[in-house]
Amino acid sequence: MRIKKGDTVEVITGKDKGKRGEVLSVIPKKDRVIVEGVNIVHRHMSPTQDMPQGGIIENEAPIHASNVQLVCPRCDERSRVGAEYLDDGTKVRKCKKCDEIVDK
Repeated sequence: MRIKKGDTVEVITGKDKGKRGEVLSVIPKKDRVIVEGVNIVHRHMSPTQDMPQGGIIENEAPIHASNVQLVCPRCDERSRVGAEYLDDGTKVRKCKKCDEIVDK
């Protein structure tokens, strides 16, 4: 996957199109990501000992990785991600628009 935890991404399709958020977690086996503030679902919880009131809980649900694009930290635009090897042999991700290295 070209998206990692902590990246800023923008949703490119679906009900939350145009929203930006930070990736909270990545699920590579299902090719999905959980993005902060995107794809909010409501869950009705009955009262338990941990939560005596119960009620409606809002959580972020996973969204398919193909529906989000990385936002480049330098040009602040969403762009495709390319891979490149540095001289010391480490693999890094690059913004296809401005050729800036995305990895920290």
